[in-house]
Amino acid sequence: MLKSLYINNYALIDELKIEFDKGFSVITGETGAGKSIILGALSLILGQRAENKYIKQGEAKCTIEGVFNISVYELHPFFEANDMVYDGDECIIRREIWASGKSRAFVNDSPVYLNHLKELGDRLIDVHSQHENLSLNDNLFQLTLIDSIAKTSAVKQKYGAYYHAYRLVEKELTHLHQLAKKNKEEEDYLRFQYDSLSEAHLSADEQEDLEAELETITHAEEIKSGLYKLTNLLSGEEQSVENGLRQALESAKSLQKFLTASQDLVARIESAYIDMKDVRQEAERMFENVEFNPDRQQLIEDRLSIIYSLQQKHSVTTVQELIAIFTEIAAKLQNIESMDERIEELEKEFTDKEKVVYAEATVLSELRKSAVAAIEKNIVDQLAYLGMPNARFQIIFADKKQLDATGKDTISFMFSANKNTQLQPISQIASGGEISRLMLTLKSLVAGATALPTIIFDEVDTGTSGEIADKMGLIMRKLSHNMQVLAITHLPQIATKGDAHLYVYKEDTTESTVTTVKKLSMTERIEEIARMLSGAETTVQALENAKVMLKTYEK
Repeated sequence: MLKSLYINNYALIDELKIEFDKGFSVITGETGAGKSIILGALSLILGQRAENKYIKQGEAKCTIEGVFNISVYELHPFFEANDMVYDGDECIIRREIWASGKSRAFVNDSPVYLNHLKELGDRLIDVHSQHENLSLNDNLFQLTLIDSIAKTSAVKQKYGAYYHAYRLVEKELTHLHQLAKKNKEEEDYLRFQYDSLSEAHLSADEQEDLEAELETITHAEEIKSGLYKLTNLLSGEEQSVENGLRQALESAKSLQKFLTASQDLVARIESAYIDMKDVRQEAERMFENVEFNPDRQQLIEDRLSIIYSLQQKHSVTTVQELIAIFTEIAAKLQNIESMDERIEELEKEFTDKEKVVYAEATVLSELRKSAVAAIEKNIVDQLAYLGMPNARFQIIFADKKQLDATGKDTISFMFSANKNTQLQPISQIASGGEISRLMLTLKSLVAGATALPTIIFDEVDTGTSGEIADKMGLIMRKLSHNMQVLAITHLPQIATKGDAHLYVYKEDTTESTVTTVKKLSMTERIEEIARMLSGAETTVQALENAKVMLKTYEK
């Protein structure tokens, strides 16, 4: 339950701390006094997105802090799953909003993500305001309401797991079908590319070898001429390098008996002579091996032409790149060939999962339907109690064309307030009072089924008065036996039912107008109820009526 709410620098509030009691508390005040401001501040610590417009004019930041007693609500698993600090008895939620637009949220003084804060808020308080009546027409809201009463949580969780697995397979299968279609369209082209590369029998280093060989054949005459000249210079009949080195060697050797140091010269000249002789022999071998072979030249040119053509076609410059492309195309063709088999496997898996998920969706649907009769009867009985004896309410189920995360059910809430009118969708109900009574009835059912710590009714009594309002107040009071109930109201019939009464009012200071709240004593309650009964001028009769109304509902 909500124990206290602290608000600082929010809208028209300077600093305010409100203490709340268990049971049923009512909140009243003049129109525009700031009741909605307090509810807005509370919504911020329940995870609503913040804007700097909430900050009191001229202030740097605003702070809202709520203290909750959570000792009996078994929230430890939720705190643990979301890595929040768990106190055990008390939970303190704080929200800070800066004028710069920055916002931070804390649970028990540890920072938390906003989505986790909202999840926690949904477990602590259910806020019902006038605009929520519009959600009666929303299928998800209707399903959620039925699920809350039918207690489908475990089955929904199981269905959700099956549905998630089913959707994953469906998504992969759709992707493969699209890919297969695309691949089939380009298979002929891939096959042509593959065959042309395969027929080429490419070798990684052949281009460089062939280009070098072609260069040799093309310039065979120049090469042989150069080699002939080289060998002639080295060992020709006339003066040559070899003859010169031989004579130099003989001269060096003749000096050895006179000059010991000449031995080094002998060795070096002899080494040079051997090297030059080896060079000459190698040049002679090259001369013999080099020949102009037009057939071989044509063969090489044809082979290089194939390679160059493939390189140009695939926009590459090396044989290695062509081989990589060939490998990639081969893999694509292999995938195309094996994709039909994979699709067949997935289609079987999809069919199996589809059967399972539809079966679980049926289990979920039947569980929902099993609660319908009791829900319909309870609502009709409550509406009769609230002055609608001829009201009829029916929940219509229909199958969706396709499963979604909620199952296979589409829900329609059908309603008629009178004997002579047909059941119609709730969206066609014109009376605000009828919607208010129906929504209170539904909320009381959900609250009783879910046992939330706190429920807040924000002017749920719109369009009602007199005896009906009195009975709506009794329903809220009855709910407060099992949970904390807060009701913002303009009706004295509801205000008198509260165990505690909070009064919201504006107060003028020397600098500004601020909103404040005080808990009313019995005397002050009588005066407030009398004001609500009589309007601007409180009459003696209104005061007496207020005393009677409050005494009637005293504990």
